[in-house]
Amino acid sequence: MRPAYRDQHVTDVGGGVWSIPVPIPGNPLGYTLVYALESPKGPVLVDAGWNHPDAWEALTGGLDSIGMAANTVRGVVVTHFHPDHAGLAGQVRETSGAWVAMHEADARLVRMIHGFADTQGFQRDMLRRAGAANDDIVVENTVKPPALPDRELHDGDLVDLPGRKLRAIWTPGHTPGHICLRLDDRLFTGDHVLPGITPHIGIYPYDRDDVDPLGDFLDSLDRIQELGPLDALPAHEWIFPDVGARAAAIRQHHEHKLVRLAVLLREQQDPLTIWEIAAMMTWNRPWDDLSPMLRGMAAGEAAAHLRTLEVRGAIGRVAGIDPVRFQALDS
Repeated sequence: MRPAYRDQHVTDVGGGVWSIPVPIPGNPLGYTLVYALESPKGPVLVDAGWNHPDAWEALTGGLDSIGMAANTVRGVVVTHFHPDHAGLAGQVRETSGAWVAMHEADARLVRMIHGFADTQGFQRDMLRRAGAANDDIVVENTVKPPALPDRELHDGDLVDLPGRKLRAIWTPGHTPGHICLRLDDRLFTGDHVLPGITPHIGIYPYDRDDVDPLGDFLDSLDRIQELGPLDALPAHEWIFPDVGARAAAIRQHHEHKLVRLAVLLREQQDPLTIWEIAAMMTWNRPWDDLSPMLRGMAAGEAAAHLRTLEVRGAIGRVAGIDPVRFQALDS
């Protein structure tokens, strides 16, 4: 069971690294673990937390408690652009003049989001094209986009952490530019490898046929598995040993899910929309109990699994139909 935020506290995890729990108000994840890494020229943060006054108070208070005032932060390297990781990076930069770094692929997405005028219209059209019922075409209030980064990272780059070697490892899947960060025998895993839950792997818009985020994620898990039994410092839940073993277990989980989905489609007489398929899949709660937002996320995950099966040649999409529909190729 994931520990509640109220049970979290700033922790010295050794080797000049501290974990600071930063709340995510109104989100079942509860908190993001922000890591502060000591250096002779000021601390560097791995992730920053959600852009909210309570989160800012927790981050700055946590830094103060370990003698690292927010205005001394040298830089923020975000594992990926999602708001519970990159949300406060801009405010840290305003406070200290810190640089903000992320992988080039996520930097491109952030630039696109900043230039996107009608995000709600985009979401409504995406839901419609997936076959969502009118009652499910509900758009939540959009979150303020993360700050544009000052620096872009590439696979294998060393982060600007004086006196130490913090190396970026590109692990796409959860986002196109997700990175893990290796520091000696430890790995900051962001959302790529978590100890108790599997990260969300979705595809947006749902009907894209030019990307394969789940395939990318599975390849990235293989890469982390090859690193062996490093200690993992994830962005959620808790620190755990042997990241390679956990990466292998998550990969197996998704392979089993792909097999079940392929069987489900072979059992259908007619092609189905993404929404219909998502409603038939197994989630942590019954489909009818999911809120419109959670149904949208489930559809994104279903779409990612469908796309991987399509890439593998197990299923295909029916041409000339709107919304898009899928069927097993051996049915």
